[in-house]
Amino acid sequence: MARQLNMDTLRQNFWKEEYLKEMKLRYEWHRKYGTLLKAKQKAKAAARLPLKLPTLMPKAPVSPQPASKAAPSKAPSPVPETPFQSEMYPVPPATRALLYEGISHDLQGRYQYLNTRKLDLPEKRYLFPITTNFTYGWQLGPATKQPILSCKMCRIETFFRKNGAFAFLDPRDLAL
Repeated sequence: MARQLNMDTLRQNFWKEEYLKEMKLRYEWHRKYGTLLKAKQKAKAAARLPLKLPTLMPKAPVSPQPASKAAPSKAPSPVPETPFQSEMYPVPPATRALLYEGISHDLQGRYQYLNTRKLDLPEKRYLFPITTNFTYGWQLGPATKQPILSCKMCRIETFFRKNGAFAFLDPRDLAL
């Protein structure tokens, strides 16, 4: 059975005209709003870039080395070498030794080292707060657990509203 195409010359011309109208409409919109859209996209892309914060390194006093007259002086290097200063305190030798004992798969080695290292307070690991989030808990001390002062039934009774929203309590609504 042959497939019928309801496409005669009149219908072909209709679709050609519709296509050209749509293309013209898109072109006009792009000509009118294209630059504004590109400016908005650039502004959004700039807002998504990560914020670059300055590094906060503690300033160490640099002591000038006395130059001896007897030794021939070398030409100064174009890039002055600055001593590398870490942001963290050195790891105690006992903790560092955990790295080399066993493998992480057996909860030893690196796994045990990282778990031991995370138990230390940030003030004992870092010289200064590295990120702004560090400042919230910096020198806060150990966390203390406070006991709940109310009884269980009191919490259940006060959980539901008294304005009639839960006037008829279903036994399944109670968490006992």
